[in-house]
Amino acid sequence: MYMSPIDMRNSFDGLSGIVQTKLQRNPLSGEVFIFYNKRRNKIKLLHWEYGGFTLYYKRLECGTLEMPKKQENVVSVNITWSELVMIIEGISLKSIQKRKRYLHKKT
Repeated sequence: MYMSPIDMRNSFDGLSGIVQTKLQRNPLSGEVFIFYNKRRNKIKLLHWEYGGFTLYYKRLECGTLEMPKKQENVVSVNITWSELVMIIEGISLKSIQKRKRYLHKKT
């Protein structure tokens, strides 16, 4: 998740440019890159699939999106799929308590 608000008029090329220049990542990697606007009522997800980009866009008619806590000098944060769903659904990340789960460590 890119931790600075963006202009939602950015589309495929603008967002992939942010991924390359600001995040120093490859937009063709298959990762999902998440962006939001200043009012926090719109969110875009950019994802490269075989053959092209997919762009998901949601505009809230009421309320705002809760973003993960921003730390100083941090351009982006990694979030899990479940955290993304909670952000979109309006569930407060502050009150969530996660139960222990198995985590496979890469060797």
